[in-house]
Amino acid sequence: MKFSVALAALATLVSSVQAVAEWGQCGGINYTGSTSCDSGLTCVVINSYYYQCQKGASGATTTQGGSSTTTTTTTTTTGTSGSCSGATKFKYFGVNQSSAEFGSGKIPGVLGTDYTWPSPSSVDYFIGKGMKTFRIAFLMERLAPPSSGMAGAFDATYLAGLKTIASYVTSKGGYAFIEPHNYARYNGAVITDYSAFQTFWKNLATQFKSDGNIVFDLMNEPHDIAATAAASLMQAGVNGVRASGATQTIMVEGTSWTGAWTWVSSGNGDAFKSLTDPQNNVVFEMHQYLDSDSSGTSATCVSTSIGVERLTAASNWLKANNKKGMLGEIGAGSNDVCIAAVKNALCHLQQQGGAWVGALWWAAGPWWGTYFQSIEPPSGASISRILPEALLPFL
Repeated sequence: MKFSVALAALATLVSSVQAVAEWGQCGGINYTGSTSCDSGLTCVVINSYYYQCQKGASGATTTQGGSSTTTTTTTTTTGTSGSCSGATKFKYFGVNQSSAEFGSGKIPGVLGTDYTWPSPSSVDYFIGKGMKTFRIAFLMERLAPPSSGMAGAFDATYLAGLKTIASYVTSKGGYAFIEPHNYARYNGAVITDYSAFQTFWKNLATQFKSDGNIVFDLMNEPHDIAATAAASLMQAGVNGVRASGATQTIMVEGTSWTGAWTWVSSGNGDAFKSLTDPQNNVVFEMHQYLDSDSSGTSATCVSTSIGVERLTAASNWLKANNKKGMLGEIGAGSNDVCIAAVKNALCHLQQQGGAWVGALWWAAGPWWGTYFQSIEPPSGASISRILPEALLPFL
């Protein structure tokens, strides 16, 4: 017993003297790590759950665990986030709502058995937190049944479900990204009929063109196709949306699962430079996970800096080509290393001079159960720590 007490005392002593680097956490509810910042940094209260070591902070100081803590209010300067000095706030920030694409092996599938739609109460929860962007996945084969083809008439019931949840989001002042979660496939085959894909998007955009808070996300994560093929597919989608008369923002995604870390090396960087839009309102959507192979299947992150390392080349490409980017999916485990990695990644995005317009967590949705990245309220695995510590500071 005495040995255990001594170890606990030693751990407390080490925690109290080990300095936290810039952007690291130094306090907050349930936090048990070091509360001392490196020389020249101040522990700033971002919210009750998350204090962060920053340079040049000023305000009232309090004491926590023997270290100086400064309580500040978020700056009112337009485009600056209180969580990341010198940052540009995101226009789009929120979560993926994943459920209507479930049961992809069963077409058309049974509502409530094979798939469902996102819950309005989940949308309300995040709206209440200040997160107002929701990426809503659906399946092309359920919307445009194979019996009539990609360019054929829509299934009225499935379309009504998509319109209901998307309209609910926008009625609350949020943004709804509608996206076919098809990986550049339709009815089991890679999409090569770009004309049909263009017609699909013309038909779908016509249904939503009067709602300015709808964003058209043309295709989720193309893979195992050439970057030039992905760019051609996206150009057809852009053309279809604009042929409908819709003027809203369009998200385009590249090959190699639209990974940020491979955006340049996969050929997307070169292939997408020539993509055109008469509205000049296209954003390049990328995804990034922080585990060993960027698949998002492990709750273990490589390091606290891995997000920044994997995003840097894409950030440089966006700035060099005067493009805008969107991190449409990011996810990680609810542990100290991953939380620090997510915070560092989001801070990096916000410090790129507005090159990145937003980020979305993967994923909310009513059927995720105990999935380690679930952020579905009230008890998804990412609710207790990821949400308050890694996401809300970047509002």
